[in-house]
Amino acid sequence: MKDFAGTPGTGLGLALRTSQFIFAAGSIASMATTPNFFNFTAFCYLIASMGLQFIWSFVLALLDAYALVKKKVLHNAVLVSLFVVGDWVTATLSLAAASSSAGITVLYFNDLGRCHFGQECQKYQISVALAFLSWIPIAISSLIMLWLLAAG
Repeated sequence: MKDFAGTPGTGLGLALRTSQFIFAAGSIASMATTPNFFNFTAFCYLIASMGLQFIWSFVLALLDAYALVKKKVLHNAVLVSLFVVGDWVTATLSLAAASSSAGITVLYFNDLGRCHFGQECQKYQISVALAFLSWIPIAISSLIMLWLLAAG
């Protein structure tokens, strides 16, 4: 398999994974600090999706860091196939959760004018923004993994 930027065991790969789990953790923290997020199904789905995103990205960031320290190459076809499937599943779930939560945020808080929660509305919006920011690096990672698998 070819070695290019963003593949497992490279500095850019580690940076992408790190940004994924940091944005996912920020999204979870922002949403979980609001007392009423459980009243909205889309927000509960966002918490679940970002939780999965955090776990997946954190474990792969640890694996990337280990590979960088030990100077190992993580281009085993089975391992890359697992990365492809995991990245595409988490990317799809993250985008769906961020989009549905953004839709609810806009509908309830802007269109219907029901934002009587004060600072809570801002936390919902921050959480959704961080979810989208988490999706960008996972989309990049999933495309790199697919490219690596196809080039292999």
